[in-house]
Amino acid sequence: MTQTYDALALFSAGLDSILAAKTIEAQGLRVKCLHFLSPFFGKDPDEVERLRAVHGLDIDTVDISDDFAAMLARGPRFGFGKFLNPCVDCKILMLTKAKGLLEQYGAQFIVSGEVVGQRPMSQRRDALNAIRRDADVRDLLLRPLCARNLDPTPMEESGLVDRERLHALYGRGRKGQMQLAEEFGLAEIPTPAGGCRLAEMESARRYWPVLSRSLEAGRAPTAGDFTLADTGRQYWLGEHWLAMGRNKDDNAALAGLAGPDDLVFDVVGFPGPLGVGRRIPDARADWDVAVLADAAALVASFSPKAVRTGGPVDVIVTQGETSQTLSVAPSRESALGWTEPRWEATGDDKAALPFVAI
Repeated sequence: MTQTYDALALFSAGLDSILAAKTIEAQGLRVKCLHFLSPFFGKDPDEVERLRAVHGLDIDTVDISDDFAAMLARGPRFGFGKFLNPCVDCKILMLTKAKGLLEQYGAQFIVSGEVVGQRPMSQRRDALNAIRRDADVRDLLLRPLCARNLDPTPMEESGLVDRERLHALYGRGRKGQMQLAEEFGLAEIPTPAGGCRLAEMESARRYWPVLSRSLEAGRAPTAGDFTLADTGRQYWLGEHWLAMGRNKDDNAALAGLAGPDDLVFDVVGFPGPLGVGRRIPDARADWDVAVLADAAALVASFSPKAVRTGGPVDVIVTQGETSQTLSVAPSRESALGWTEPRWEATGDDKAALPFVAI
């Protein structure tokens, strides 16, 4: 690399992460922000570029999709939050990744925007200590927003960072953050949204059948599985899984997500959704004729022009290099019982998941 940095900062694009990076930069130190990407969080490239310009920060993206999916398959050591959010293990994963990048960027320490007492699962004092310990960054991690509520770090003790210019924020209020935002003259203040879809019921209900049914079958779900689960409409019939586009963008995304073992459903001669069928545990396992026809009828039912014909329509079903055409009557009333996923997992259900060793 042509430029080296003093610190790597975890950058979620939330206010705390912006302020943490700005606090260290204000001491004349060079900061590289790392924006982590997974199926569950992360900004698209255009938004990252915009954030670079708005906040004047040096930001790189780091994709941890496969590592995150593997962590879920193994089972988060510190468990899940209200839905499927493994917040403590997530932070450990990101800090471990950042530590591995220190040499690449010529950096000496890591910055995080955590505040003691702000989040009940991952920002209790004991959780912050566990994160630092398990990520093996005890002497490398600086939390500028609450540093003066914590023991001094080697960076402060050596004089590399002036402890008196760090902060002592505490708890869930944002008054202190807003004052800092004003001092730094931030042109844009992010809303206090969580940003992780695993912590939202709407998304968790999509991910739950992927995670639970994969693990019950002794299969580790992939990052691609979770991305498919968050795209378009979702339906399940036992081990059979069907995703359908709601618009052109969904259809394009689904076309890119379909693997050679997946089934692709396309209504002939009418605009409408693209469907992608996948089966857990074995995507290549046969879908019998009844399941194929019922799925095709469901896909066709979301094409208004196909429905208005009042009769059967053709749906091409493609798998890899082979295809077949089914003539079906469009119908939302599934004969076999395709249903949308529901959030029904309890704490006991999550604890009982048969995690796999990978």
